[in-house]
Amino acid sequence: MRSIALGYHDVVDRMPTEDDALRACPSLYTLVSFAFREHLQSILERTSQTSVMTVESCGDATERPVFLTFDDGALGAYECIAPELERNGWRGHFFIVSDWIGKPGFMNADQIRQLRQRGHMIGSHSQSHPERISGLSDSDLLKEWTESSAVLRDVLAETVKIASVPNGFYSKRVGRAVGAAGIEVLFNSEPTTYWLKAEGVTVLGRYAIFADTPPAVAGALAAGSNWPRWRQAAAWQVKKAAKTVGGESYLKLRREVLSRIRPG
Repeated sequence: MRSIALGYHDVVDRMPTEDDALRACPSLYTLVSFAFREHLQSILERTSQTSVMTVESCGDATERPVFLTFDDGALGAYECIAPELERNGWRGHFFIVSDWIGKPGFMNADQIRQLRQRGHMIGSHSQSHPERISGLSDSDLLKEWTESSAVLRDVLAETVKIASVPNGFYSKRVGRAVGAAGIEVLFNSEPTTYWLKAEGVTVLGRYAIFADTPPAVAGALAAGSNWPRWRQAAAWQVKKAAKTVGGESYLKLRREVLSRIRPG
């Protein structure tokens, strides 16, 4: 099966400052609410009303489904994102860092529970959002996914079946730990439409959305247009090689680049 998944983060009424102690450079990934509405309108204009669905509802869909995903579990998911999706009759995938639940700027347990009751999917985004999750030991990897899944299971009173990888650091070891935690579907950050079965887990790629991504590009990606997909795929291959070869040097460079980015 093939699908188009768009990877968003937060949506707010005003652009954030860099006082978010938990996330690196949140303004890089955060859209203001009017821009997000333009994204959704562009997606609606380029796809059918029923194209946007969830992993839970897609079943044997005859058309290529479009999945909208949102990482971190920030408060904007409850205040801005879910209401906008629901106006179109759509539901999203919200991936939660369990250690951040109830922290300033993030959803609390009741808000997460309400989203699920309204038909959205809730998944794990790890326990602590490690900077490079693929570099953890096997025991720490397993802890990240099992602890996060357990917390969300208590919040939702149901087993968590989906997850997304922090910072895009996917590896076979990450997939193996995810599967051991009982998760069945894992979104990573590789820009591809293909579904992959690895380590007993179904792995789906995503196309990244940033604060400065034009609405027209979001719509084109959702529609499966070749150029924006190929452009992201080419950039991803370069980034993937840098991650593999650079290791800690890549992380250091990434931190330096992010530290120079300012909101606005």
